[in-house]
Amino acid sequence: MSRPQNAQPTPSIDRLAVKLPHFVPSDPELWFRMVERRFEASGVTSESTRFGYVSSNLDLRYAAEVRGIIINPPATEPYATIKAALIRRLGTSQELRTKQLLGQEEIGDRKPSQFLRHLQNLTGNSTPENLLRTIWSGRLLQNLQTVIATMKDKQLDEVAEIADYIMKAT
Repeated sequence: MSRPQNAQPTPSIDRLAVKLPHFVPSDPELWFRMVERRFEASGVTSESTRFGYVSSNLDLRYAAEVRGIIINPPATEPYATIKAALIRRLGTSQELRTKQLLGQEEIGDRKPSQFLRHLQNLTGNSTPENLLRTIWSGRLLQNLQTVIATMKDKQLDEVAEIADYIMKAT
């Protein structure tokens, strides 16, 4: 049977190999978000396929953290299980991140906007923006604090960009 002359070929997609980024033990939650974006882009939806990619791409020292799951994967939701275990075992607890936020973090040589993003990463979505604004602005140089105090009506990200500009100009 021949195809009509002006008919388009039927598209077919072979199974794509997904190249995962190197595992980030200091932030497994971020790593899994990146991995999931790659799975989505490649059309990988199967729990067992996702599990296979993740378990085969872990460095041995991190695979050892989830050895039992790799050796004997659960019959249901193996990917969700290994993901939760790695985040729980290697991720920083919310309590520790909050302590770090409240007591230890300084701006150092970062721009104000970089420092804000760092603090946002520490808190996730658990800290109200007004508290984050207070902590962030209180750790900036005094001249920046004075200017920023007048910008209560602006979004925090916008204030951080203005602080970058002021810091660059001084």
